[in-house]
Amino acid sequence: MAISLGSLKSTTRLTPPITLIYGVDGVGKSSLAAEFPDAVYISTAGERPPSDVELPTPGDIETWDDLKNVVGELITEEHSFKTVIFDSLDGLEPIINAETCLRIGADSIGSNDKGSPAAFGQGDVQGDVEWGEFMDACSALTERGIAVVLLAHPEIKRFDSPVTDPYDRYQVKLRKRAAALVRERSDIVAFLNYRVSLKSKEVGIKKEVTHAEGGKERQIHLTEGAGFVAKNRYSMPDAITYKKGSGYAELSKYFPAPTGIAA
Repeated sequence: MAISLGSLKSTTRLTPPITLIYGVDGVGKSSLAAEFPDAVYISTAGERPPSDVELPTPGDIETWDDLKNVVGELITEEHSFKTVIFDSLDGLEPIINAETCLRIGADSIGSNDKGSPAAFGQGDVQGDVEWGEFMDACSALTERGIAVVLLAHPEIKRFDSPVTDPYDRYQVKLRKRAAALVRERSDIVAFLNYRVSLKSKEVGIKKEVTHAEGGKERQIHLTEGAGFVAKNRYSMPDAITYKKGSGYAELSKYFPAPTGIAA
C-alpha cells in the first residue's frame, strides 16, 4: 500500500514503554520494577527479586529457546499480566551471544579462530541480529498493552567525548554495540543511584579535605548527565526522588499505563 498524505494519523503513542533501569548494587532496581502493575518476573541464573517482593515467575531463562518460548507465550496467549520484567540484561547477554555464535559458526562473540571464515571477527556486529530480535519482541509486548522493564547492572567506563577531555561515567553493563542498541530501542533509560553531596573543610594552611554526606536518598535520573547515561521520550523531569512504594506512581504520570492484552 502506497504512502499518502490522504491517510494521516497521529504520532502520539498510546502503548506503555520499554523501560531500562540500571543502578548500583542494592539501590532498589528490582523493588522499583516490582511496583509496575501485574508483573511477571523473568530471571536469568543468579538473579532474584528482593526477599520482600513476591512475583510470579516461569523460572530462570537458560537458553535462547527458553527466551523465545516464554516471550512468545506472553505475546500470543491470553493472560492477566500487564508488565514483564527481565532481570537482568547482562544475564541474558551470554545466552544471546551463544545464539549468535551458533548461527555464524563462531567460537565466541569476540573472536572466531575456528569458525566460519566469512564470519571472522563479526561476532559483535552479527550480535545486532539477536539483540534486535529481542527488542522487537519487547516492542511487540508493548503493542499488546504490556509494559516491559529491563533491569541491568552498571559499570564505570571511560567516555571519549568529541567536545571535552575524556571522563568516566556509569553505563549499562553490556558489550558496546548491544548496550547502544538496547538504549536506542528503549523509551526510558533510568539510572538509579544514591544522592551524595561533597563537603570541603579547611584543616590547615592551604589544606582542605573533602568528604561525602548523605547517601541515603535515592534518585531516578531520567536525562543524561556527565556521570551517567539516561534518557526518556516523555518530557519527564531530569530526576525523581525514589521512595519505595511510590516510584512507579511518580514515573507513570508521564507515560501511557499498561492495559494488558484483555483491553
